[in-house]
Order: sequence, then C-alpha cells, then structure tokens
Amino acid sequence: MRYRLTSTDGTQAFDLAVGGAPLVVGRLPTSDVPINDPTISRRHAEIECDADGVRVRDLGSSNGTFHNGHRVDAATLAPDDTLTFGKVAFRVEAMAPAPVAAPAPLPEAPTSRAPSATIVRQVPAGVAGTLFQGLRAGGLAINGDAVSSSVPVPDKAQQKLAMLLEVAKGLGRATSVDAMLEQIAGYAYQILDVDRVAILLADDAGQLIPTISRDKRGADAPRAVPQSIARKAVQEKVAILSDDAGEDTRFTGQSILMQRVRSAICSPLVGSEERVLGVLYVDNLTTSHRFGEEDLEFLVAFSGIAAVAIENARFAERSRNEALVRSNFERFFAPGLAARIASSPEAVRLGGEKRVVAVLFSDIRGFTTLSETMEPDAMASLLTEYFTEMVDIVFRHGGTLDKFIGDAVMAQWGAPIGAADDADRAMRAAIDMVVALDALNDRWRAQARPELQVGIGLNFGEAFAGNIGSERRLEFTVIGDTVNTASRLCSAAAAREILVSEELRRALTAPPGLESCPPMELKGKNQPVPVYRVVL
Repeated sequence: MRYRLTSTDGTQAFDLAVGGAPLVVGRLPTSDVPINDPTISRRHAEIECDADGVRVRDLGSSNGTFHNGHRVDAATLAPDDTLTFGKVAFRVEAMAPAPVAAPAPLPEAPTSRAPSATIVRQVPAGVAGTLFQGLRAGGLAINGDAVSSSVPVPDKAQQKLAMLLEVAKGLGRATSVDAMLEQIAGYAYQILDVDRVAILLADDAGQLIPTISRDKRGADAPRAVPQSIARKAVQEKVAILSDDAGEDTRFTGQSILMQRVRSAICSPLVGSEERVLGVLYVDNLTTSHRFGEEDLEFLVAFSGIAAVAIENARFAERSRNEALVRSNFERFFAPGLAARIASSPEAVRLGGEKRVVAVLFSDIRGFTTLSETMEPDAMASLLTEYFTEMVDIVFRHGGTLDKFIGDAVMAQWGAPIGAADDADRAMRAAIDMVVALDALNDRWRAQARPELQVGIGLNFGEAFAGNIGSERRLEFTVIGDTVNTASRLCSAAAAREILVSEELRRALTAPPGLESCPPMELKGKNQPVPVYRVVL
C-alpha cells in the first residue's frame, strides 16, 4: 500500500513510500516534507509509513499537529483522515501499488551499475567518456595535443566542444565566487534543456549548502535538491543521470516524489586533491528520458571546468582579502610583521590574550599653545613630517604603532608577536626619536618654522593584547596597568627626556646610561615608583 498527503486546497501533494526512513515535516526548504507557511515550525513533525499505515509524531512545534481536528503528540492515520500542521491541512489518501518496471537494457559503456536500480547511468566524475573520445578528430586540440582522424565529428558534439571552450574563457573573467556561480547557471541553461539549475557548495564540515537555484527565467527556484541524489554524487564522486527519477530505486528520498522530478543529472564539483567542492544539479519536471548519456558526459566535463573556476575564484578572493588586511595592518605594523599577521586566519577576529610587552609613549610638549599660533595647514604639514619620522623609527626597530592620541604616539613591542629583546628595541627606538627630532628641529629652524620637543615614557610588563571593537571596526591594541604607567611616565617627562620604569630597566640586556630619579607618585599606584632617566 502506498499513501499520499494532499493539501485540502489542492496546491500540495506528497507521496509516502512504505518502509522508508521517517520524514521530517518543516518550514525549511531542505525538509523531507517542506511546507512554506508561517504556522509551520522549522522541524514541525515526523511522518513514518509502513504496512500498518501512516504514523505522525509532533516534534514540539509551536502551533501543533492535529489529527481529525484534535491536537496530538502522536497518532496513527487511516485513509481519508485529516492531518493538520499548524494551519495547513492535508488529507490522507491510499494509492494503488506502482507497477514494477523491468530493468532497462544498457549498451556496453564505461559506467558503474547499481544492481537494484530501475534506470542506471552514472560515470566517475573524472571521466569525460565517449563524447570526448569522439572529439579526437578534425584537427581539434584535446588536452593541448592536436590530433586528426578520418572519423567525422558530429555537429552537435563540435558545438558542445566550442561551448566548453567559451565556458572556460567566460568563467575565467568572473570577478567573484558569486558572479562565477551565476555564470555557471547561465551556461548550464545554454548547454542543456533543463527546467532548473542548482549549485550546492560544501561547507567546512562537508555539509552541502544550497547556494544558487534558478529556473529558465533566471528567477529563484527555491525547491530543495533531492538529497539522496546529491549525497550519492558526493560520497561516490560519480555523476548521475536518472531518466525517470521517481522510479529510480537508487534514490529513496521522498523529495524526488514530492517535487515531481522526472529527469535529473547531478555531477560533483571535484577540485584539486580530489576534494569535492559541491554539486551541480539540473532537472526536468515535465518529461522523463529528457537527457542522454552524451548530456551526462558533457555535464561531467562542464563540472570539471566549473570546479577549477570556483577554486580559482576562491583563491583570488582570499588573495584580495589578504592584501586588504595586510594593507590595513601595514599602517600599524612593520611590513614584514604585517604580512605574517595578515596570513593568519585569527588576524581580524575579536578577542586577544595576555602578552608581555614594552610600551612607549611620546608626547609633544607645549603643543596646545603652539597650535594656537599656527595656521592649520602649517600645523598639519609640521605634524605630518614629525609623525612620519617617528613611525619609521618604530617600524625600523620592529615595533607596532598602536595609535596616535592627539599629538602623542603610542607604540609597543611584544604583541601580537614578541621577541626576547623587545625592551631593548623599545629603548633604542626612544633614543632614536630624540635624535631624529633634533635633526628635524635643525631643518625647521633653518626654514624659520617652529620647533617641537617631546617627553617619552617607557614601561615593561603584562598587558591584554588583541582586536578590540566591533565586527565593523576593529583596533589592535594593548591595555592594562603596564600601558597606563608608561603613559603617566610620559606625562611626567620634561622636554627631550626619556623616563624608564624599574620593570623595563630590569628587562634590558644592553642598557644605555641611566640615572636614578626620586621615586614618583603616579596615578593608580599606592606607593611611589622607582624611575630612571636616560642619559642623552
């Protein structure tokens, strides 16, 4: 006995095969019984059909499952019963058993044969088949080798070869993966007489995710691809042709019957290292025996070109994204360090870690008073020359430009990648800053331009380092008491003075001349802290 669920408004019907796996009823298009209605839950109910009848079980749906008007958690159904999911009602109908068709005889061909299939045609995804053996004629180039033969090339086959060449060139011009998939769907309609083209791409876990589904008009066709066909294509890496999918016993999925699929071809998209990227699926809902073996073999070749194009497009997108990330990081990191960070998949994610860092603050003395006496353009020019020199020094010593804070520069060594001599690098950068500013002042003095003086503070210790902000705007920075102390030492430093904490002094392996200062009371510290001045 076979059963069918037919909606009371006559717009939907689903055939139920006896002995199959339980079917999930839900709002998702990938459900075994998809019902697009707001009263249907994503996983609403489960239906099972066997020799004793049809059983239904509610899966905790919001709007309930009803048997003949009564809400139920589970029930056994009989013909002519009414089954309602949410507000969508169906009638249970008994159907006559389907006649068993004899296996269709097949010519000898390099195909795999499933013994239980009613209609069987499938070829390994990497085999072009007899179509391209037939194309080794007329001086055509096959895999780069010019060949000739007295065997004439069929006009249709020659047209398809020309189409493949155009496909390869056209897909090579796509600028993104999304544009690539749209082109693949468009070419598939040019090549084959189909009602729908769908592409499913595998995610990191290997699950097939519907990515594109188009009808002949180019509109979205949200019907789910029959999972039994797609799974077989992926798992066995074979391209599949079914002349009459509803009667093909290789496929037990109910979505084939539900969607009235008559003819279908599904080919895996096999990339490098035999990795399946997804599947390319085409079907016809009106006519069985629409596709032939030549169509199957041609779609295999087309899928191979498409898989290579998708891989190349993904690689190009990753390269563009990496270049963009690297260009952003190069504003804050030395170029070599920026390249290492940009290539890391963790580079632009939220979060961070505790790191031991050397922190430098440099602040212009008397900048507010100076800015009041200068024209904006002159001040911008002066600061640009100053900041350019300071940032170059930070990068030259392998540091990270954390940020500009008004006229102050904050830099650090140790995050995201540290070195054993981070404290020494920070110290050498501070001394070079003072020396470089002396040279700038000499030049500015000769040009009758204002001079600048800075005070610098250095500290060493543990801080939180990472990307702080939102997904729309991230800022790599270090925060914590180590940073605050460096900032306060900078505020206490006089013009052309470098103040160093006890922690940084102990971390130096090659300290410059240092002289001890009276312990300083710093904001946030309970006791005065030891401080040293660099002898310049």
